[in-house]
This record gives sequence, C-alpha cells and structure tokens, in this order.
Amino acid sequence: MGIFIFAISGALLAVRKNLDVFGMWMLAEVTGLGGGVLRDLIIGAVPPAAFTDLGYFLTPFAATVLVFFLHPEVERINRAVMVMDAAGLGLFCVTGTTKAHDHGLGLTFSAALGVATAVGGGVIRDVLAQEVPSLLRWDRDLYAVPALVGATIVAVLLHFHALTPFGSGCAAVAAFVLRLLAMRYGWRAPRAWHRRSTAREAQNPV
Repeated sequence: MGIFIFAISGALLAVRKNLDVFGMWMLAEVTGLGGGVLRDLIIGAVPPAAFTDLGYFLTPFAATVLVFFLHPEVERINRAVMVMDAAGLGLFCVTGTTKAHDHGLGLTFSAALGVATAVGGGVIRDVLAQEVPSLLRWDRDLYAVPALVGATIVAVLLHFHALTPFGSGCAAVAAFVLRLLAMRYGWRAPRAWHRRSTAREAQNPV
C-alpha cells in the first residue's frame, strides 16, 4: 500500500508536468521504489528487493494506469492520498531502520537510512521532474522530520533490545500522526536565524 500511494504521487506529478505515459510510469516507479533501492544498495542487500519480486514493479504500474485514466478523480481526493502517503512514510521509516540494523549498521546510520527509505523516492521524483525536492523547501509542511522521529524511536528501542511488533507500530504511528499534524497546522522547519535574504519567500529553499 505504501508503494502504491507513493507511486500515485509520482504519477500525479508527471501529469502536472505534462509528461507522457512512460514519464508517468518512470516517476511512479522511482517514487515508490527509490528509497528502498537506495537503502539496499548502501547496506549491500543486492540485488535490491525491488528487483527480486515482480510485484514491486507491477504495483507502481497499477498506480500509473489508475492515474492515467482517472487523474481528475484522483486529484479530487488528493487529501486522502496525502493521508495515505503519511501512513506510508511511517511504515517505510520503521522498516528501513530495522532492515539497515539487521544488516549490521549502527543505530545512528540505521536511523538515517530509515529516513532515506521514507523520503528518498520523493527526492528522486522531484529531481527528475526538475523540481526543488519538497523536503528541502521551507514552504512545505514537515515531511522528513516525522520520518526522523519514527526512525529515532526504532533506534532507541533497538538500543535497549526492546523492539517488538508493538513498538514498531508505535513508531510508525508517531511518524504518521506528526505528519498529519504538520499538514493540519502548517508546521514547517525553521530557517536561518536572523535571515536577511531578499529572495521571494515561495522560491527560497532551506
């Protein structure tokens, strides 16, 4: 479900950029799978999981087909898609941290890869679409921070040898709820202290 929702966001961006169906599929694939592939390459889990199960490729393809034919309807439920995206963010940061630790990384680096798993696909998507990545823009609600919170909770539980399915679920829920609160109240990361830039606000990435 997380891959499917992430892939929908990639395909929707392709529609907004007026890309063809192949471009939609590519953005869907990299958004849904990019973070996990990056993680697996770093930890040496090769070939990456995305290349060992056909389902990993077919899921973004299904999202592309849905958006290709029904993108006006999908845009109208964009809020629901964002809520599901927040759920995917929570799940990905937990599974990414856990898998990195299982492959021998320390807790700090495992948490960092957990964040990369959750947000990496979106960064690759934005770069390919010639956009400033959303998580680097001050005018976007918190995205990487909720993933960092979830990954940190998992790392702390691993440190105390207390990670259980319940604990993993709590970490995912924490990231999910924080992301929803950021969307609801417009929470954003602070910019430089005593910033004096005259650049237009909407175009000034952090």
